[in-house]
Amino acid sequence: MTSGTDDPGPVDQPATTAADRPGAIDAVPVRHPGRWVAIAVLAVLFAMFAHLVLTNKEFDWKFVFQAMNQSPVLEGLVKGTLLVTVLSMVLGVGGGVLLAVMRLSDNPILSGVAWLFTWFFRSVPRYILLFTMATLGILFKDGLSFGFPFDWKIIEWLGMSGDWRFLTLDANQVFTGIVAGVLGLGLSEAAYMAEIARAGIMSVDKGQLEAAEALGMNRGKAMRRVVLPQAMRVIVPPTGNETIAMLKDTSLLIAVPVTTELFYQLQSIGSVYYKTFPVAVAATLYYLAATSVLMVGQYFLERHFGKGFGTKAPRAARPAGAGGA
Repeated sequence: MTSGTDDPGPVDQPATTAADRPGAIDAVPVRHPGRWVAIAVLAVLFAMFAHLVLTNKEFDWKFVFQAMNQSPVLEGLVKGTLLVTVLSMVLGVGGGVLLAVMRLSDNPILSGVAWLFTWFFRSVPRYILLFTMATLGILFKDGLSFGFPFDWKIIEWLGMSGDWRFLTLDANQVFTGIVAGVLGLGLSEAAYMAEIARAGIMSVDKGQLEAAEALGMNRGKAMRRVVLPQAMRVIVPPTGNETIAMLKDTSLLIAVPVTTELFYQLQSIGSVYYKTFPVAVAATLYYLAATSVLMVGQYFLERHFGKGFGTKAPRAARPAGAGGA
């Protein structure tokens, strides 16, 4: 039985010739004359700046390099700038992580205390904080004692004499010099790091912590082993910026004052020889060099903790059963 309609079969298509095909598109790149104007202006400005730096006698490059190579200046760079930066950041990062965990606690007392600490130390300028830290010795005229709290009252109530203190320090020796600088800068940094660490911890899905606790980890271990390693991707970049800012803020140690500090020593040299501007140039060169090293370290840390979160396409999977090279 055949169909009522006949199959017309394939329809012949007309042959196309070269003349019928579209020609190549003659694309013209978009012109950006504004860019070339901006580049020309920048080149002129750079040439003017280079001419100023190389020809103006007020720079006095010979004196700049002589001031940079003085022993007190090098000692100030190592102790007052680099050492204080490291110690302050250790105190700041450790305290910041602890405060962040307290802020995220379900206990309102712990959360409130962490918020109060963060509010206070973020509100007070670091220069004023360092100046205040250097005067705290007046509050402890009998020394800074460590022992049983309110021991003098308890001993008085019991009709006894003596004290229950195992260590007493001279407060005027504690709240001075590098120690006062590290305490002031470190406590201030802890307030900022608390917010940075809190943001990093909150960026990790809560399911990660719940899964770790389901596997038998306590909350502290789960925080150390699971949450914080993942939060480092968010924490490291602003922490690097804070470290660079801390290195520059060591110039505020003049509020204590700390004499073994880079800028203090350079200022002293400048005041003796009436060379104010050259010593400012010398300090600028030292800070540029130190911050450049920190930026390189920050780059590698960000690349390490950012593995798996980049924009590069993943490598193709090797076929099953493929032998190793």
